[in-house]
Amino acid sequence: MQFEYSFAGNTAVQHRGDRTELSFAPDLKREPTFFTGELRQNVAFREAISALHDVVVSDLRFKPKDKTAYKAWAAQQEEADLAAIASQRQATASRLKALREELTALEKQSAARMQPFWDARARYFKFLYEKHRDLWFVYDPVITIHPDECFFECFSQDESTYGRLGASYEVFQNIGDFSCGTTNVDYSEPLYDEFQKIRSYKQTRFEVDPSGFTTRTGTDAAYKEVKIDLPDSWVRGFLQVNSAMALPTVRFTLHPMDVHNFLVVLKRHKEKKGPRSMRYKLAPGQPVKVVFEPWGTEVVCRRSVYEGEGTHDIRVWGRRRLGVLERLLPVARRFTVHLLGTGLPSFYVADLGDLSFTLGLSGWTANDWSTAGNFDLMAPRGQVDELTRRRVFDALKETWSARPEALASKLGLERGTVLGALSAWTQAGRAIWDLNKGVYRARELSREPLPVDKLRFSNEREERATRFLDARAVHVQARPSSVDGSLELSGTVKEGEKVLRPSLRLDGDQRMVSGECTCNFFQQNKLFRGPCEHLLALRLQHSRVSRT
Repeated sequence: MQFEYSFAGNTAVQHRGDRTELSFAPDLKREPTFFTGELRQNVAFREAISALHDVVVSDLRFKPKDKTAYKAWAAQQEEADLAAIASQRQATASRLKALREELTALEKQSAARMQPFWDARARYFKFLYEKHRDLWFVYDPVITIHPDECFFECFSQDESTYGRLGASYEVFQNIGDFSCGTTNVDYSEPLYDEFQKIRSYKQTRFEVDPSGFTTRTGTDAAYKEVKIDLPDSWVRGFLQVNSAMALPTVRFTLHPMDVHNFLVVLKRHKEKKGPRSMRYKLAPGQPVKVVFEPWGTEVVCRRSVYEGEGTHDIRVWGRRRLGVLERLLPVARRFTVHLLGTGLPSFYVADLGDLSFTLGLSGWTANDWSTAGNFDLMAPRGQVDELTRRRVFDALKETWSARPEALASKLGLERGTVLGALSAWTQAGRAIWDLNKGVYRARELSREPLPVDKLRFSNEREERATRFLDARAVHVQARPSSVDGSLELSGTVKEGEKVLRPSLRLDGDQRMVSGECTCNFFQQNKLFRGPCEHLLALRLQHSRVSRT
């Protein structure tokens, strides 16, 4: 999926003895969106915007070792071994030796000719990484200006971490003209370095440059066009996390020192085997307890008491992504945690006074087929006709933010209908649920409408799996193991007149490690092309049943 941006120059930072000026270059192809003001809370903003940068560059996917040199050596060694065997024959020994010497000379000559190229390429990649690391990134953050606040949003490279920094207008002073809307901003690696120079004793002026929208010609030297080809999975993950924010959650607050203790445990230990999860153990009126597996280390948050209803034992994965919150600990008042359930997305909202930082984590760091089960977050939840959806969005756009109850009263609609419409707009990337203030906000992720039907499922098997669930054609049985924490699922899926019998096993980290099915797709491909729709339906049905 290709996104096109046009910037009037680059985002600029100017430092003087008594002041710092930050000027963001917005996307000229979108509706004019601008803002000017002076920062009142410099240090808190610096730490929060730096944490947002950590989300942008985050990539915790497994990176295998580069074995190119070893394989080249092994190939040469194999050739040498074969040559040694052949040289045992006295008649050809001398001839092979001469050929090897000639081949060695040719290889050295070739390496000498290619060495300048390899050196230049290595210097180029090093230069990109050190000086223009933003060229390695796939997507600049989006900034949204609303009547009550402006907020940045971004998504990580590994498609698992979402960040949102909201700044109310109390953070600024001497606010000038502004225009509400959403735009992409040129957010480069040097800009992050400049953010580190913000100080409390220096006046800092912040602006999304309104003058950029006067540029109308591509011949201007300061005019820059960028075309980014984003993978569908990246956009889909972004929308999935946005949709998850609006779902019911188990909510509680944590003291900053409790989050600090979590990070200390993770820094002192390195897991060598699974399960690699955090288990939140919640009981009404009791301190929040967190168990770190596989070590069994329990952290009791005595400063944080769970005040919700019912007892819960919720496991979340990808815990090392919490390191993004480290910079916020000195300036945070508290953290509000929102958990959807075991293996589902989780959210951490840092209260920084007039600033708020939302960290959204997908169920796992690696969102591949082995951890399938979250894709239903983008499935429709309530049928609302197009006219009603448009009315709801237009009403939201008038005020830019609103509670569902207020929209329902204004439009004379039922609350469920409004929520269904807002859910559809969230899935389409045109609205967002603000966890911090409990309102829906108008936010258009892209200039052109996103192809939601294309993004809803990563392949046709996921779509068919959801159809089985909608038709109530899936029955599942679960058998947990007390030995290694694994879980075996088995059941039936009715497809027309046929009854398929899939079964699978999940390890302690909820990864699908084995599976069987009687369908033709599985018999031909096993798991080499991913699970069949019947295995996906079985796991998804178990996920839904376990949540109810």
